[in-house]
Amino acid sequence: MEFETLVPLLLFSATLIWFIFLSKFRLSKFPKTPSSTATAIPKAYPIVGSAFSFAANFHRRVQWTSDILQTIPSSTFVSRQAFGYRMVFTANPAVVQHILKTNFPCYNKGPKFHQTLFEFLGDGIFNADGETWKIQRQISSHEFNTKSLRKFIETVVDVELADRLLPILSEAYNNKTILSNFQDILQRFAFDNICIIAFGYDPEYLLPSLPETPFAKAFDDSSRISIERVNVLTPLTWKVKRILNIGSERRLKEAVAEVRGLATKIVRDKKKELKEKATLESLDILSRFLSSGHSDEAFVIDIVISFILAGRDTTSAALTWFFWLLSNHSHVENEILKEINAKSESVSFDEVKDMVYTHAALCESMRLYPPVPLDPKEAAYDDVLPDGTVIKKGWRVMYHVYAMGRSEKIWGPDWAEFRPERWLRRDEDGKQSFVGMDPYAYPVFQAGPRVCLGKEMAFLQMKRVAAGVLREFRVVPAMAEGVEPEFGVNLTSIMKGGFPIRIEKRCHASE
Repeated sequence: MEFETLVPLLLFSATLIWFIFLSKFRLSKFPKTPSSTATAIPKAYPIVGSAFSFAANFHRRVQWTSDILQTIPSSTFVSRQAFGYRMVFTANPAVVQHILKTNFPCYNKGPKFHQTLFEFLGDGIFNADGETWKIQRQISSHEFNTKSLRKFIETVVDVELADRLLPILSEAYNNKTILSNFQDILQRFAFDNICIIAFGYDPEYLLPSLPETPFAKAFDDSSRISIERVNVLTPLTWKVKRILNIGSERRLKEAVAEVRGLATKIVRDKKKELKEKATLESLDILSRFLSSGHSDEAFVIDIVISFILAGRDTTSAALTWFFWLLSNHSHVENEILKEINAKSESVSFDEVKDMVYTHAALCESMRLYPPVPLDPKEAAYDDVLPDGTVIKKGWRVMYHVYAMGRSEKIWGPDWAEFRPERWLRRDEDGKQSFVGMDPYAYPVFQAGPRVCLGKEMAFLQMKRVAAGVLREFRVVPAMAEGVEPEFGVNLTSIMKGGFPIRIEKRCHASE
């Protein structure tokens, strides 16, 4: 064999051996470290950096890195990765403001992140920078005005709630059955909602039979494997698997094909509808894109997938943890019930906006269990953070939303308490009003130029669901005594293993 042929083969073989070694090392050599230990900055070694520590704590990387940040005065640390790469984690509000606003041009998704998630998200808004991102944001912003939000609540969420979600809960109560995964039900609810409001398409995933949905499984797998790519110790590992079409990369290819299949159907159906009708009564987000000259099918499919990710996974994650926390804090649930019962039975759009205690409880829930616990950026050029940390071009910089929600420096000594009152103030007449937190200390919805467009829509949807469900039912976890759910992460947070519940009916005074 000639030398020119032998060298690439040896390099490829070495990469494959490295991947196998790390995979087996992570799974079999390291015990699962409890959250109370291993909070020191991980030790780094030549070539491999802190790979061993990251491998040992991979199963709890969000909690582990959060624990480390709580012990560092600056709330920022630089992690040495394999082959000299660096990752920076921060829970410092001043640094977050620098990243998201002050020096915004420096910190984008970046080419590495874009490449890693490209198969799944393509050039969709959550994986785009520059002009591609600006175009999508400008067109999408038209859908998030007061008129559209009112329509969303009154004609989409209310119908889905009354005709699909509440009947499922009522049937579970009547039959005394356990709903094995309330998280899945909330995902179906949110998926129907975002498809109707953004694409004018009703997938009917939240039906009484809770049918098996290949798309949902494919979407979950695409999300999970994509984030595994982001967190892998070296990109060579997933790239080798992709070349060989084995393991998780083979499943990703299959799952993405399923996801893009539905997205393609949605886009083509909408194109046909626009062609057949001279005018439409209302323009959804997808219609706006197709009518604005951005009709390249692959690009519009990317947009559809990004909106599904935003509308399905974030609000359902927030609601899952919200109902879990309420089940363990009856005094908070009672205060929300007082607020709900003071409204009309259907809870109008204006009344939903006025539910300040429920709004505070949702903010408090997302402080402890943020739908997106970490957000990575890539430095486009050398920089120095406000705390003095030196950043080099190409380094990944991650602001740690989960750690910030657990920071005593930000929230005080009672940070571990679920206390919506921290978001409220009473005036001289005793009326409560909501007081927002500095968005750079509470970046659950990002901040600065990339602040979440759907923030108000998400709150309206979540408050309407809370009002509709809690007025009629009590959601009770159906877990073994002493068992608490585990916080997990794909591209968004999840409750590992799902959320089994049983339903109790509330007794009303008139009954």
